[in-house]
Amino acid sequence: QVQLVESGGGLVQAGGSLRLSCAASGLTFSTYGMGWFRQAPGKEREFVAAISWNGVGTYYVDSVKGRFTISRDDVKNTVYLQMNSLKPEDTAVYYCAASSRGYRRPYEYAHWGQGTQVTVSS
Repeated sequence: QVQLVESGGGLVQAGGSLRLSCAASGLTFSTYGMGWFRQAPGKEREFVAAISWNGVGTYYVDSVKGRFTISRDDVKNTVYLQMNSLKPEDTAVYYCAASSRGYRRPYEYAHWGQGTQVTVSS
C-alpha cells in the first residue's frame, strides 16, 4: 500500500520560511518523479514544483521560482520543499504526489498524500 505523508506545515509570518517533507512508502521511490501541489479555499489544485525520478530535472510554477526549492533523498524515501520569502498568497494546503508519467498536471500523478496546511500571515 502506497503512503505519502506530508509534514512541516504551519503558521508563519510573511517573509518567513518553512520546509515541507513528504515521506513515501510502499513504492519504489527512486523510480518516481515527485511533485508538490497546493490548493487554496475556492481554488483549483495548482502545480508548485516537481523533481524528476533521478533528481536531475526540477520544475517550478513561475510564482515560486527563486523562493522555493524542491529536493529528494532516495535513501530516506523523502521529498522536500524548502519555502523561503513566503507570501500570504502562498497560503494553501500543500500536497505531495508521485508520478511515473509527467510533472505539471494532477492527472499525471498516481499517488497523493493527505496534505499539510501552510498559512502565511501578513
